[in-house]
Amino acid sequence: MNQRKMDSASVFATVAVGAAVLATIVMVAAAFGAFSSGGADASSPEDEQIADDDGAAADPNARAADIVTSAASAMAGVKSVEFRIERGGAPIFIDQFERIALNSLRGQFTVPGKAQAELEVTVNDNLATRLGAVAVDDEVWISNPVTGDFETLPAGYDIDPSKFFDPENGWQPLLANLQKPTMVGIEDRGGERYHITGTAPAAEVSDITVGLVKGQDVSVDFWIHPDTYVVTAADFTTTTDGATSDWTLELDHYGDTFQIEPPTNVRDTEGSSNG
Repeated sequence: MNQRKMDSASVFATVAVGAAVLATIVMVAAAFGAFSSGGADASSPEDEQIADDDGAAADPNARAADIVTSAASAMAGVKSVEFRIERGGAPIFIDQFERIALNSLRGQFTVPGKAQAELEVTVNDNLATRLGAVAVDDEVWISNPVTGDFETLPAGYDIDPSKFFDPENGWQPLLANLQKPTMVGIEDRGGERYHITGTAPAAEVSDITVGLVKGQDVSVDFWIHPDTYVVTAADFTTTTDGATSDWTLELDHYGDTFQIEPPTNVRDTEGSSNG
């Protein structure tokens, strides 16, 4: 990272947003709480409800390879989605000083290039806080955890919440290159879903986690809708320095219209610009 001179609050916000970017497998369910800036308006975790049964029925004779091929095509065509990632097990640090650990990420994505997200992080193993990120076209803003204001992304940082969920360059190759896809079974998750497992090659894992997980193939469990073939959930485990981290992803509200606009309270930061 570019070692620019910035106030400590700005540095903190920047590396924290990195968590969101690095954390997305992919991917990214359910609306997240409104930013204090007024940049987004969505339900809070307490408002979440278990999804109603959509009545989907899966074909018990379907082949895993065919399901994955259809899913790759379906995910490449996604125009909008809500996503949530939960992380358990060993902490995943998103800053070079290993002080900021990602707990969860929630957000919404729509093409072309619009996204908003909220991350829950733990600082120094004892302080829990939330941070926001918004991307509209080539503009990216991150929230300052001290003031609550948004700041333009400082130069030298490749942090863009629109990359949280990249259907064409993330999901499609992930599924298309899935190794040894296997049918685990048909499970009820708000309607019947195909439960498929397979091994994602290291290159695809690195892409979908925006570099957070490197140099390892990862076994991934997918739950795929039998009618639309979009992925509705995914689970996987990564290993870093011998410690394992568990990841759970939920996706829904495909095709919904989301209001993603620039935040209204943007604080000018000397020397900041989009890079």
